[in-house]
Amino acid sequence: MARTFSVSTSAVDITPPAGYPMGGYGVDTPRLATGTNEPLKARCTILWDAGTPKVIVTADVLAFGRTMHQAIRAGVIALGVASPDFVLTATHTHNGPVLIEKLNPYIAYNLTELDEVEAFSDDLVDILVRLVQTTLRRRRTRCTLDYQVTDENFSFNREGLPYTEVDVPVLVARSLSGVPRAVLFGYGAHTVAASGQTDFDPDYPAQAIKEIEARADSTFAQFLLGPAGDQNPRITLSFESSDAYGADLGLTVANAIEQPGRRLSGPIRTEYTELEIPLDVSEAASNLAGVAAAYLSRAQRPGMLGFFRRHAEEMIRDLQAGTFETSVMLPVQVWTFAGEPDLNVIFCGGEVVSGYAVVLRNNHLGSDGVWFNAYANEIPAYIPSNELLSRPSYAGGIDMDAPGIAGGSMTVYDHIGHFSRGEPGTPAGVEEILLTQLESMLSTPDPNG
Repeated sequence: MARTFSVSTSAVDITPPAGYPMGGYGVDTPRLATGTNEPLKARCTILWDAGTPKVIVTADVLAFGRTMHQAIRAGVIALGVASPDFVLTATHTHNGPVLIEKLNPYIAYNLTELDEVEAFSDDLVDILVRLVQTTLRRRRTRCTLDYQVTDENFSFNREGLPYTEVDVPVLVARSLSGVPRAVLFGYGAHTVAASGQTDFDPDYPAQAIKEIEARADSTFAQFLLGPAGDQNPRITLSFESSDAYGADLGLTVANAIEQPGRRLSGPIRTEYTELEIPLDVSEAASNLAGVAAAYLSRAQRPGMLGFFRRHAEEMIRDLQAGTFETSVMLPVQVWTFAGEPDLNVIFCGGEVVSGYAVVLRNNHLGSDGVWFNAYANEIPAYIPSNELLSRPSYAGGIDMDAPGIAGGSMTVYDHIGHFSRGEPGTPAGVEEILLTQLESMLSTPDPNG
């Protein structure tokens, strides 16, 4: 017999004041907010499974670095939530606030005075922990859970790969009378539809949420960003573009939830781990001398982009001090909802590209068996596939000027090198490490019973 769950929800405004620096695009002159187009929010949904809280928090920010993520996680654990039962995600809006660490405020935005950023980041940690505390205390609504997958078509693969995200997964908590009370939904398109503005704005997910909540009275909606590392909206021009995509997505979800999807019986099994993924850099003295020379050449090259130059200067200092990192920590989390079949909901750190979701869906009963979310917990870098590590690419972090050192996205994410493909006879690369771990965590029931 399917068990009965409960749900509780809450949200809070996290918009900084005008004049605060905005994150999302590498600039030489910090982009200071002139106002707010749409408030930035953090949202929390708690699914209570036999009295145990399973907590999902989503915030309208670009990315959480390791320090903030670990502080928030520790605060939530102190409230009595088990670590595997807590997920933190970023909507990845490019018109949100600068936070500490990611993107690196100096390299990406040329910010040299960080007191304001550090104070806001500290406050945000407290706000998000209090949001969870508030939601834990909110009235719970007994509910059932159902799941379905609809589709959207405004994303394209900006890296030229043959994968385009169309899935719109929808998980609904319905009251025992069948009324939707909470909706978790996702899509894989970079939250850049509004392009770079000077007003704070959550991009297309906020408009989608407004559409859903307007159509379904007393329903709370929360967006989870899919594997969008190589996926962009087709038009990225303005707030009007963002609102149009959001309205379309919201209407798609609102129409879908009028009829229940397949029932999820429970329980919800949760698992959390962290992977150490090596960068493609040798610590041999002869190699490090070559790396330093390549960065010096980049730093001195006329016409070099500002964030490339600042990154090169920082890497030279790290090489001289011996403080550079040779690996990246990546949180990986899976919630498995028992059902027929089981639903595996993946929450992977980083800006994961869509090929990972393609492989895992193919191996685990398609979109009905796997819902892949990225931008979860902390975002140390883009997580490229081997296809993107075989050539220069922004997501792969490789550039033509010096393919042996960090380029593209790995510069603003403040790394000395890019990831390895893991060639035969060498240690495993990022793709093998991540896919092996996720395969070990996913449930694959026998479709024939």
